[in-house]
Amino acid sequence: MISFRNDYSEGAHPSVLEALSRSNFETTCGYSMDPFCRHAADTVRELTDCPDADVHFIVGGTLANTIVISAALRPWEGVIAATTGHINVHETGAIESSGHKVCAIEATDGKLTPALVREVMRIHCDGKDEHMVLPRMVYISDATELGTIYTKAELAALYEVCREYDLYLFLDGARLPAALVAQGNDLDITDFGKYCDAFYIGGTKNGLLFGEAVVITNDALKPHFRNMIKQRGGMFAKGFLFGVQFDAYFKDGLWLDMARHAVTQAQRIAKAAQEKGYTLYAQSPTNQVFVVLSHEKIAELEKNFAFEAFGHVDDDHEAMRFVCSWATKPEAVDALIESL
Repeated sequence: MISFRNDYSEGAHPSVLEALSRSNFETTCGYSMDPFCRHAADTVRELTDCPDADVHFIVGGTLANTIVISAALRPWEGVIAATTGHINVHETGAIESSGHKVCAIEATDGKLTPALVREVMRIHCDGKDEHMVLPRMVYISDATELGTIYTKAELAALYEVCREYDLYLFLDGARLPAALVAQGNDLDITDFGKYCDAFYIGGTKNGLLFGEAVVITNDALKPHFRNMIKQRGGMFAKGFLFGVQFDAYFKDGLWLDMARHAVTQAQRIAKAAQEKGYTLYAQSPTNQVFVVLSHEKIAELEKNFAFEAFGHVDDDHEAMRFVCSWATKPEAVDALIESL
């Protein structure tokens, strides 16, 4: 069985495993207060051109989202997201369980716009009705759950509308490496520090065993953030494992090389599917491909390939998601293309 189910089914890149092996018998203090994490955090600050940012390492995306949102919002405040946003559909109500409403709105291609933010604010009386939830944050992801990406102009426009309504802008970067190397991307890693109050660089879905690097640029969000990490169960005792992995991750651009491989293989699938007459459910330039398939074709492919359903199209067709990773073999893609 060849898997295109997700981009986190394999272990970690050999360079990451080698780094972990080299440091295996080194004794450090716990909870990410070690030299490895300090060096990795400094690397993140340099990479993002955010010398004054606070950098925290969290084990995965759902926990990172929950911690950042819980730390930023007061009990009566909510977060604006696309209906397809990860916090709205793939986190089992984690945000709501922390006491904050997800104010979801339909968004074309999974991307929020200033107009959509204004509409959510209008629905909530522009935050002036004490009987309603007060939207206080805008949550976006790059790449989105549909594999789409934001442009610099789009991110800048969201930044402006957030300033207009005094909203925090938080970017989920679980697949940020894939977005950065995608065709059509004009954002640089330094742009996220300019436009976002908080964001993170994903590692779990791009060749690490686990780990997301959370970058906080807004001074108002920095105090007691580690308290929230601890309260939400994210204070990793063996925190040095984050630092060791991220040091290897950023060395010689490995993180972008891995993302580039994943995106290249995925776009081979997208190109071949279109050439064979299939419709793409979403125009994703990243490492996720959404192909509309008949029930008959799905059953045929499932004999040899693992992939996931994403959306219902009609009585005879479904949108199926195929995901490539840093470890996807070109010959596996060849086999899928031949079977389409």
